[in-house]
Amino acid sequence: GTVEKFIGDAVMAVFGIPQVHEDDALRACRAAGEIREAVAALSKELERDLGTTIEVRVGVNTGEVVAGDPAAGQALVTGDAVNVAARLEQAAQPGQILIGRSTFDLSRDALVAEPIEPLALRGKTDAVAAYDLAEVHPTAPAFARRLDSPLVGREDELRLLREAFDRAVSEPACHLLTILGPAGVGKSRLVEEFLADVADARVLRGRCLPYGEGITFFPVVEVLKQAADIADFEDPAETERKICALVEGDEHGSLVCARIGQLLGLAEGEAVPEETLWAIRRFLEALARGGPLVVVFDDIHWGEGTFLDLIEYVAEWTRDAPVVLVCPARPELLDARPGWAGGKPNASTIVLEPLPNEESERLLTNLLGETVGQEVRGRILEAAEGTPLFVEQVVSMLIDDGTLEQQNGTWAVPGPVSELRIPPT
Repeated sequence: GTVEKFIGDAVMAVFGIPQVHEDDALRACRAAGEIREAVAALSKELERDLGTTIEVRVGVNTGEVVAGDPAAGQALVTGDAVNVAARLEQAAQPGQILIGRSTFDLSRDALVAEPIEPLALRGKTDAVAAYDLAEVHPTAPAFARRLDSPLVGREDELRLLREAFDRAVSEPACHLLTILGPAGVGKSRLVEEFLADVADARVLRGRCLPYGEGITFFPVVEVLKQAADIADFEDPAETERKICALVEGDEHGSLVCARIGQLLGLAEGEAVPEETLWAIRRFLEALARGGPLVVVFDDIHWGEGTFLDLIEYVAEWTRDAPVVLVCPARPELLDARPGWAGGKPNASTIVLEPLPNEESERLLTNLLGETVGQEVRGRILEAAEGTPLFVEQVVSMLIDDGTLEQQNGTWAVPGPVSELRIPPT
């Protein structure tokens, strides 16, 4: 977020300006939660040292605004969404975070929040729905999938993934599989189907974050913690013992353990990048000696350069170990790395395109059945443009709004189809 202005004892921050992200509402809620925790800790220090305390209250709202260009020194952000956010902040009690309905809808599955009585806010004719935000899950996505369907299409892509896995096991060797496609096209679903198909393999997962500091090796740290069954805030000595146990049979085990320990912050000093990459590769090789290993690094288009170097290094230099690296990414990856994995015999790239219309129809039938009329189906499919996640989310939105209802075990539109509200895109 960006601090837009100070007004007396109030601070106004904006998210999504100058660049919009799909999780701006969730970022704002996370920031609000962390502010509340930080102020509570500061207040304890002030009470101890000065005999006084401070408290904070927060309002969060989401919507369309009129915005200036920050690069040109125009920090103006104004509109109804801003006014409602200010009113929510004024209505909150000390220590309370009130969020608007749109903010809740855009981040609901990562939040612990309870609706409160609609608020009569100055400048608003109707009462405004609001939620009392208790907690924000630190890693949960804004949306959990609520509707499900068997995988539609993607048979050829799934076969390519399985063939690469079988080749990595039979040789044995490392194979890098990059799955490219825009948001919502089905990368994650394809990966889940593949993982279900290789149930005999050990699977570890890490994901790249779109923002944050010191996160170059964050996905690797997630993988290391899963591999060694390391809990958050584990005793450092126990963490080191678990890591060392996994590389005990490696001829360079003690050095690998030391370098991994530095990566996890267990020892002072910082290894040079080449040594860190080497240690991570040796660690993965040690794990794979016990059986096939699949490592999924999600969203590598957000990965930093050194992390992308690591993936290519592991893929090229891993020896005598059945390791499969699965890397879903958006096409922006190729903007940063035009030659990604190019020319490597042990690397494959699968490009996912939007579903053709007949497969989108099949997906919608799996979700809603045959009873929903063709006009409604056509409008949903037109808005989704072949993107499976968009089909699911539009249907979910219509169910939330009461536009789609279950009647006698089937889905139907209770009102006039002409009043059906579907986003144009």
